[in-house]
Amino acid sequence: MVNEQDLRRQLLVYLTAGRSVRSPQWRQAVAVTGRHEFLRGGFFRQVPGSAPTAWEPVMPGDEGWLSGCYSDVSVVTQVAGTIVPGDIHGRILRQPTSSSTAPGLVVRMLEDLEVQDGMRVLEIGTGTGYCTALLCHRLGDDLVTSVEIDPVVAAGAATTLATLGHAPEMITGDGLAGHKDGAPYDRIIATCGVLTVPEQWIAQTRPGGQILATLSGWMHSTELARLTVHDDGTATGRLLGGQVSFMIARPHQPPPLGTLPDLDAGSARDTTIDAGILDDWAARFVAQIAAPAAQRLHLGDRGQLLVDTDAGSWALLQPGPHGWRVRQGGPERLWDAIEDHLQRWRHDGSPALDQFRITITPDGRHAYTWPHAR
Repeated sequence: MVNEQDLRRQLLVYLTAGRSVRSPQWRQAVAVTGRHEFLRGGFFRQVPGSAPTAWEPVMPGDEGWLSGCYSDVSVVTQVAGTIVPGDIHGRILRQPTSSSTAPGLVVRMLEDLEVQDGMRVLEIGTGTGYCTALLCHRLGDDLVTSVEIDPVVAAGAATTLATLGHAPEMITGDGLAGHKDGAPYDRIIATCGVLTVPEQWIAQTRPGGQILATLSGWMHSTELARLTVHDDGTATGRLLGGQVSFMIARPHQPPPLGTLPDLDAGSARDTTIDAGILDDWAARFVAQIAAPAAQRLHLGDRGQLLVDTDAGSWALLQPGPHGWRVRQGGPERLWDAIEDHLQRWRHDGSPALDQFRITITPDGRHAYTWPHAR
């Protein structure tokens, strides 16, 4: 029978072979930190073939619990904002709201964080506390501060960390505000997606320090970015690639769509860009840069709809007998902006996202650039 120590060793071998673990310091941290300790409340497993997606609890002692703890996959630990595995007998059809990130992604991010001995780190999104424990082992408890918005999740993580002998500074609150009382930090790492990097994170990072965060959008294309903070209050860096995805921070969740617009209104024209391009991860990220508040819906035979709920703008893309057509309404022409960005990106050879650079100005403006065609 395979035990926890064997599974932990197997996971470490796998993560090392896959280059998620690249340094002896993080290898040792993974070797001594049991992920199962942070999942003793169980996790949710997706029911195969369910539509809409259904979840069923997997509790300690259940078949697949221990092996699931040491699989390199993210596991859902909460749905609907409050429901945990122990609350459910059977299945539930609700949206996940908290999870334990795949170990490979956790360690890849910690490696990308480029910490050195003595550095102070602020973690945004404690979650189960597994990443927090790895940071504590690597740097020492007194150099780690972690913020979690959900008080129940935060309490659970603090209890597990204490059981394992760790006592970092634990803050319950909105991680988007950082934690100014502990600033400045040498590194900030966010284990949730954000639409934009909060100005508080930049202000609380020491000049020369770095921020590692996943930049997300409401069309669900995301990417990990590493930024360096400068004396003038700007932050610059690049996307790191890999299609890294996290749940979007709760304050950055999209607004409810409400009633759809009158799709027979507005004005229509031909477009040279096939709406299918939005199925491409990189192209969709470019589209989000152009229309950051747009959400995307599939309407079956009616085509694809992009909606900016707050602005009241929309664009309906439909295939026609001679190519694609777009109908747009509202104060802003969403597809005009997206089409312009996509045309320029394709003209430049459709560079991969890890070639994108980002500059954040002191007033919070995010400017993306990519290599231009010669």
